[in-house]
Amino acid sequence: MDQGFDPLTLLIFAAAVFLAFRLRSVLGTRSGNEKRYDPVPPKDARPPEKPADDGVIVFPGRRPAADKSAEADSEPKAPAWTGFADEGSAVANGLQAIADADPSFTAKSFMDGARIAYEMIVTAFADADKKALKPLLSRDVFEGFAAAIDNRQRAGQTLELRFVGLNSAQIVNVELSDSRASVTVRYASDQVSATKAADGTVIDGDPQKVVEVTDVWTFERDLKSRDPNWKLVATEAVA
Repeated sequence: MDQGFDPLTLLIFAAAVFLAFRLRSVLGTRSGNEKRYDPVPPKDARPPEKPADDGVIVFPGRRPAADKSAEADSEPKAPAWTGFADEGSAVANGLQAIADADPSFTAKSFMDGARIAYEMIVTAFADADKKALKPLLSRDVFEGFAAAIDNRQRAGQTLELRFVGLNSAQIVNVELSDSRASVTVRYASDQVSATKAADGTVIDGDPQKVVEVTDVWTFERDLKSRDPNWKLVATEAVA
């Protein structure tokens, strides 16, 4: 028996045709040559990765290899001591000897790091932060600093320090023996410091007074070592 067209069936069919047309207009058709979407793009397509931190303290910092190659193609660079010593002086000769042994060395890069290291060390000592101190100090100096921190803590004392600013930093001595180089720097800085007892009583210094502090520090490094860091090997407070 011929039943004819069911209106509901016709309506469903029409809707299906409409949806198929809409999907085709939005998605298009596949030819088989489309580029496959990969949630993890190939290595060459990924954005450059930030260089991993190699754990090296900024002091005194290494110049990238690209910089060295650029320098090689440029005009002859100024002597390593330029701006930090007088020509012909013992300091100038010592700095140049270090640069001759280690072409990556310049007095500027050293002093940039030495200024940062000074504030880092002074602040870390006041904060009793041995972890921050250890990479910057020789074994003997670290043991001395650590002992002073331990004694302070056993007595229940705290050292409150505010580093106001570094007034000057000057290279005063340079030595090179075989591959071991040492550079001595004289610092003058403004600081506010006070040592307090457990009950908060000030037993040394003045928490309200800015004082100029002068220190003479010697840094050392084996130029043959793969470690680019200089370490503090001697300290002297100047009255």
